[in-house]
Amino acid sequence: MIKTQFQLPDQLYYKAKAIAEQREWSLAEVVRRGIEYMALAYPVQETAGGWELPILKGSAFDPNFDKLDLKALSENEELIRHLE
Repeated sequence: MIKTQFQLPDQLYYKAKAIAEQREWSLAEVVRRGIEYMALAYPVQETAGGWELPILKGSAFDPNFDKLDLKALSENEELIRHLE
């Protein structure tokens, strides 16, 4: 078993402690069960061949890179085709 440490917002911590107390579990058990639930609800999707960093063409460089919405760009299929 791996021992780890993490931070929780106060409200979430108190809710988790209340759940643990009601069920007579430890806080660690509440966290483990929560992660098990999330793992079932959101299974990890394996990618074929893995992910590789795309290589940009010189014409795709934007001098205003620091102002770009990278999340929106990553979801833009037209841009992805342009970079290939």
